[in-house]
Formats: sequence, structure tokens, C-alpha cells
Amino acid sequence: MNHRTADAAAPLSADDLAALRSSLTEQRAFRLEQLERFTRPSRAGDALRRRSASQLEVQVKLSASARMVLSDVEAALERMDQGRYGVCQVCARPIPLERLTVVPQARYCGRCPRGGEAGR
Repeated sequence: MNHRTADAAAPLSADDLAALRSSLTEQRAFRLEQLERFTRPSRAGDALRRRSASQLEVQVKLSASARMVLSDVEAALERMDQGRYGVCQVCARPIPLERLTVVPQARYCGRCPRGGEAGR
């Protein structure tokens, strides 16, 4: 991968974009599989009824989290397809490669007020 500094204005290289697209595609597949597992009917017909309320609450929260991340990942892939990927949606500066490597669906550079998106 091309190594840019956090303040560099250089665009992402083709290799960077390919690696980030691969990461996003893997995340998308994982989240789709995760959501399928959450919604797949159990082989034991009444398994859901036997689960405790706390287990169901955890599953609902995990499912909501998976849907949120999937939405962010799909939006990042769309930005990539449109040539708008890797640019902060607040200040329009490049998002540092180091940030995109950790959070490839990042919409903000990390310096802007909305930069805490990963912890939503």
C-alpha cells in the first residue's frame, strides 16, 4: 500500500483503493451473513420462545448494529463507485489512509466534529 501522512493531500492510489474495496466487500459479506443468521428460522421451532429476554435483547442489538454497519459499508462502496471515496463529508479534505485502513467506511477525516462516527 502507498503510505501517505495524515496531512497529505495526495489521492488514494489504485492499490489503496483496491485493498480498501476488498476490505469493504469482505465486511459487507460478513454483515449480510450475520443478519441472515439472526433472521434464519431455528431448526427447533420454539427455540426463540425458550431464549431468555436478555438473549433476545442482545440479538436485537447485534442485529441493529450489523444493519448500521452494513449501511455504512454500502454507502462507502457507493462513494467509491462515484469517485467520492476518501474525502471528508464535512471539510472535503482527504481522509488519512491510516484511518481508512482501520475504518474503511469512514465518512469523516477524524479532525472534524463528526469524526467519532466509528463509536456510534
